[in-house]
Amino acid sequence: MIPLDRDEKEADGEEAKNEPAGKSVRVRLAGELSNARSRTGESVKLSEIAAQYQLDEEAVLKIFAEFQTLGMVTLSGNSSAVVRSPSPEEMQEAYEIRAALEEIGGRAAAQALKGNTSALQREVDAMRDAFGRRDLDSFAEHDVAFHRSILEASRNEILLRVWDSLAVDLRIRGAIEKIARDLPEVVESHQPIVDALEKGRGREAGLLLRNHVETLLEFLKKSESDSGFRRALTKDLENAKDVQKAFFPQENLSIPGLRCETFYKPAHSIGGDYYDFLPLQTDLWGIAIGDVCGKGIGAALLMASLQASLRAQAMHEHSDLSTLIADVDRLVHAASPKHLYASLFYAEYDAATRVLRYVNAGHNAPMVFRWENSRCEVFHLDSSGTALGLLESSQFTSEAFQLEEGDVLVMYTDGVTETENPEHELWGQERLEALLRACRDRTPAQIIGRILDEVTAFARERSQGDDMTLVVVGVKDEAAI
Repeated sequence: MIPLDRDEKEADGEEAKNEPAGKSVRVRLAGELSNARSRTGESVKLSEIAAQYQLDEEAVLKIFAEFQTLGMVTLSGNSSAVVRSPSPEEMQEAYEIRAALEEIGGRAAAQALKGNTSALQREVDAMRDAFGRRDLDSFAEHDVAFHRSILEASRNEILLRVWDSLAVDLRIRGAIEKIARDLPEVVESHQPIVDALEKGRGREAGLLLRNHVETLLEFLKKSESDSGFRRALTKDLENAKDVQKAFFPQENLSIPGLRCETFYKPAHSIGGDYYDFLPLQTDLWGIAIGDVCGKGIGAALLMASLQASLRAQAMHEHSDLSTLIADVDRLVHAASPKHLYASLFYAEYDAATRVLRYVNAGHNAPMVFRWENSRCEVFHLDSSGTALGLLESSQFTSEAFQLEEGDVLVMYTDGVTETENPEHELWGQERLEALLRACRDRTPAQIIGRILDEVTAFARERSQGDDMTLVVVGVKDEAAI
């Protein structure tokens, strides 16, 4: 876990003389310990560091004690330290917390900084100048000042304390050596933040700050790919993948009067697509499919929140689906970051009457296929509301559809229809519908097989770009029930 309490006692006496120099040395050492000149496992003597930087050994020991809490070194008594590579889990956690802090800070600071960003602009210009001179210490100093100034303008002391506890100044200096080739992009990513704050656009500034921090993390992951970071993170993601499987319903689903088949494949180790089957009252089943905007860890977390919220609300007795989904929407909106939202199609199937009541909150319209003689009629269960978590208060409309024996209901996420071929052409909803029209008398499992075969052939080995989910439900004939 990240330490959130660091000793901040003021230096007195002789220590006070060392404080300005010590603060500068602290940042410079962070850079040296993080760059290629210092190898993991190397032992350094604190007395030599003290002599080199003209500090007393007690001040150096305090600096290295702080480095130890960040996973940069391991102290060996009071005389030496062994250089370590920071834990990838701790680094991931630190940057995720920093991203959230800066998004909140940017939103809160917007009004105070509206028309008053000249100091921030000077920091950006100073970063450009420092990069041009390849003065990484100066670059880090102005980068830290830029971000800290925004948090100070938010007037939120808690944000500042947590930001300081993360030792962001050390992390910034330590990261610069590793992402040197990406620094031009890092520098220029500050300018849109200044522009948004100048106009008082808090939401935009917050999202830009979050994106800035998350981009830094991606650059660090890329730079550490040869040092074991990616291997360790991949292991964690594989573990997360196993956990995520538990959120999905078990195979061999048995809903009276229906045959159900599903397919799910995330674009990365974990994803943000979602489907579920909920046993409610006798002869009543809930069926859900959703798609979180985004991929990876953040999308998966929102997916888990959506599933938990929907199950909690649906399991209680309710008479109106529109109110149910509005309640879920409020829970998701309160729990999710501002840049994430989710589409959802939720239906309740009455096995006794074959009536499907549903709400479509911004999701791809599921399709019902009904064959009669040589004709195939297609019914689209269109969206009647916005995605969940997108707006503070949304209204939803419920609808009802009478299923008949032999009908096939197909639900999907846009990872299926937005599959690209090497020419960047999308497979598209029209191809999906045309294929399904030709699937008369096919089982749900056979239909999913046909879809996947067509999508794979269309993509021609192009890598999967988005999570893919399919839920196919066939209404059994009376004789088969």
